[in-house]
Amino acid sequence: MSRVRPTVLSALLLFSSLVHAAPAVPAAEGAWPRLRKERLQKLLPSAMSRAGVDAWVVLCRENDNDPLANHVGGENAGGTAAFLFLREGAGLRSVALSPEGEATALRDMGLIDEVVAVDRGADVYGLLAARLLKAKPAKVAINSSERMSVADGLSAMQRAKLEAALPPALRKKVVSSEALVSEWLSVKLPEEVDILRKAADLTAKLEEEAYRTVVPGKTRDSDVARFLKKRMAELGVGDGWQPDQNPNVNSGPTRGHSHATDRVIQPGDFIQTDFGIRVGGTWVTDIQRFAYVLAPGEQQPPAEALAKWEKSKKGSRIALAAMKPGVRGYDVDKAQRDWMREAGSEPVMWGTGHPVGYWAHDAGPALSGAQSGKPPTGSALRTLQPGQVFAFDGFFAWKDGSSPDALRILSVEEMAVVTDTGAEYLNPPQEQLILIPSSPAVTPAQKP
Repeated sequence: MSRVRPTVLSALLLFSSLVHAAPAVPAAEGAWPRLRKERLQKLLPSAMSRAGVDAWVVLCRENDNDPLANHVGGENAGGTAAFLFLREGAGLRSVALSPEGEATALRDMGLIDEVVAVDRGADVYGLLAARLLKAKPAKVAINSSERMSVADGLSAMQRAKLEAALPPALRKKVVSSEALVSEWLSVKLPEEVDILRKAADLTAKLEEEAYRTVVPGKTRDSDVARFLKKRMAELGVGDGWQPDQNPNVNSGPTRGHSHATDRVIQPGDFIQTDFGIRVGGTWVTDIQRFAYVLAPGEQQPPAEALAKWEKSKKGSRIALAAMKPGVRGYDVDKAQRDWMREAGSEPVMWGTGHPVGYWAHDAGPALSGAQSGKPPTGSALRTLQPGQVFAFDGFFAWKDGSSPDALRILSVEEMAVVTDTGAEYLNPPQEQLILIPSSPAVTPAQKP
């Protein structure tokens, strides 16, 4: 891919961080086994208390495992294995009923308090029911959910076998683990937040680095995406979400969650890069950075383009200011959406933000719901807590003109962690557009 001469580009880029080398990859490799044990011991009991459950059952198996298997130590399951977590006062007791072939490895992990080796072919469901009867829980959470995929790992057959093994009185106490999973996964340990801070900084720096490769009239959106894929491979980091959609580089009308196309970048384009990486095999980021392609001879974007950028950026700042412990996700979304209406933005279907950490769209409060004009429901009603990490946007949208429904959207997406008193960015937010110059030979193809 052709490159703009560094002397020309460095004079036109707006902030100095672009000329610095990307930071090192966060030292997260090998940290997960230790941190997941700390999460079980320190965070799960309080999450169970807030969700109002006394017992949680996770059933694991080979090839089609529960989405949360790696969070409870069930990633090596061969035959059916049952993981039972019992709240005991402010503490927790964990039991694994595991096929004997994997029981030794489970004991070696030191993650579960009691590991019971089960003969292959034995009735794990009956043994689990006996344990639950002895514990006498008021409510038993199972991974079955209509709205949260990571809390819906129990197959229809697993659920049928479990319910058949439980006596009727205990069967009535079974509830979805959705509330518990949301309470537990959404809160990150301080060390996890530190890992995410470093990963977010790396993500943003790589996006800025990629923009330095753009040659208007030649570079395609897909070229920018391939550059980022190359850098990911060089640094040894994974994809924050589906590899074929990460990164999504788009210089034209909005395309939602999708892959980068072969559209050629032109003067007058805003370029949106939506990008996330995975570090330590566990923690993911979700950050967007925006550039503007100057027309030949321009030193700054037109006033209209800058005004759109500033309105989008202000929406992001308004959302951050609304993020406080005890506030509903809906209220954060409404604050940003009220500004969109005041700023003259077209409506946008997506919510302001979402939890991020183990998945790009993690479990926890959804910063959404106000776009519908209806009363909030579901995850939008959940309240924010210290330690929760969010990716969130400031939106400004306008009609593209190429078709009646086509929109262009600026969505200044940053990551932030909720603190005891409010929220703070994980890494420095984007304050100014990244400016990309055009050579005199390039003719502007469109207006902002």
